Formats: sequence, structure tokens, C-alpha cells
Amino acid sequence: MKIKQLSVFLENKPGRLSVPCQTLAKAGINILTLSLADTEQFGILRLIVRDWQRAKQVLEDAGCVVNVTEVLASEVEDKPGGLARILETIEQAGVNLEYMYAFTFRSEDKAVLVFRFEDPDAAIKLLKSKGFNLVDSVELYNRVEK
Repeated sequence: MKIKQLSVFLENKPGRLSVPCQTLAKAGINILTLSLADTEQFGILRLIVRDWQRAKQVLEDAGCVVNVTEVLASEVEDKPGGLARILETIEQAGVNLEYMYAFTFRSEDKAVLVFRFEDPDAAIKLLKSKGFNLVDSVELYNRVEK
């Protein structure tokens, strides 16, 4: 159920974001989804790719600082209150959600969101017990590439 995510650390300066994007493009690696968070001095580009080991190596060879983390992808009802429902479940259980972002595709009438939890194993157990559909990496990659 866990999906490997690459976090690329970037200086918050013009042109820094294009380096990892161009590097992956030249290597023929498609970015399936991404998120960019920044502060005044640096940013973190979080991305999911099919071949994360190769992408990590290519990025590091280009001089990027890359960290690998585990995230979960879950289907969430794509209607008012869908996100609130899963967040309420997480909060009531006291599971710490560090951040989240969305995929650009839908799964029928559901959105697919990426969640980073402090304790992914506890989150998996909780979400499965409450009927949320977690999407594994193979299923996720197949959905994105259709």
C-alpha cells in the first residue's frame, strides 16, 4: 500500500525548479504527480514516478539532493464533504497527517489523494478498517497511464 515519493530540495531561486524536471525528461521519466512547497530560502519538490530508484539516481547524478519517503494514496469521494470525511477519521484516531496533495486524475467518481503520515502503518490499518480504498503503486501507475 505504501508508495515511494521523491523529495527534491531546491534553492528558492529562478530556474531551480526546471533542473529536476528537465533532468527527468531527458531520462525519459514521466512525473505522475507532484507538489511544491516553499519557504523564502528553499523549496521541496515532492514527486511520484514509476521507477523511483532510477529517478533518484538520475537526479542525484545531476547534483540534486533527494530523499525517499513513503506515502499512501487513497480514493476519496469527489463531492462536498468527501475530504472532510477522511480527515475527520484521521483526526478522531489521533493519527498525525504531515501533508497531502492530489493526483490530477479521477477514479470514476472518486478523487485520488496522496497522504504523508507520521506512522503510515497505523494510517493503513485505520483507513482500511473505516472502508477507505487505498491504492497500491501498481494500481496507481496503471490508472495514471491509461
